[in-house]
Amino acid sequence: MAAMSAVAPVITKTPVVTTGKVANTNSMMVWQPHGNKFFETFSFLPPLSDQEIARQVQYLLNNGWTPCIEFESADKAYADGHGWSNLDSSINACYYDNRYWVMWKLPMYGCTNPEEVLQEIRACTSSFPECFIRVAGFDNIKQVQCSSFLAHRPSNDRSFAPVNGRQVGTGGGGGGGGGGGGGGW
Repeated sequence: MAAMSAVAPVITKTPVVTTGKVANTNSMMVWQPHGNKFFETFSFLPPLSDQEIARQVQYLLNNGWTPCIEFESADKAYADGHGWSNLDSSINACYYDNRYWVMWKLPMYGCTNPEEVLQEIRACTSSFPECFIRVAGFDNIKQVQCSSFLAHRPSNDRSFAPVNGRQVGTGGGGGGGGGGGGGGW
């Protein structure tokens, strides 16, 4: 019997998937769980410009959602504990258990232009400059709120801090660990 010549299979090494940022530990943050107020989507960002608000409203309209403007005073806009559950909502943006804001006029049924919403935000801000003002998007089929974001915060509000100010650790990067998103209007 002829000698079997065993040929070792050629194994090609599969490249490791990487973002190329292994050494960039500054992109990882440990979120400070105390004193960080969450409100709505984008509440960890600085105030949105009119152009940025218009783009968000256009997103609501593109999804077929009805814009609605709501406002509330600073002392009632944010709730740490909720009724019987006493859930700490500082870690749960958009959690609504006995926390309702005052509606500015009626929901804007039939709205097709973000400028209409911007005009109403300006009118609400003019009437209630020391209140938080948010825009919510409601789905009239599912009958639920699908999105919301802050469009105005009071001038005396000091709860906002940039993301880098909401993390634990030293330096700009903060330390290792979870995502650094967060909140704070």
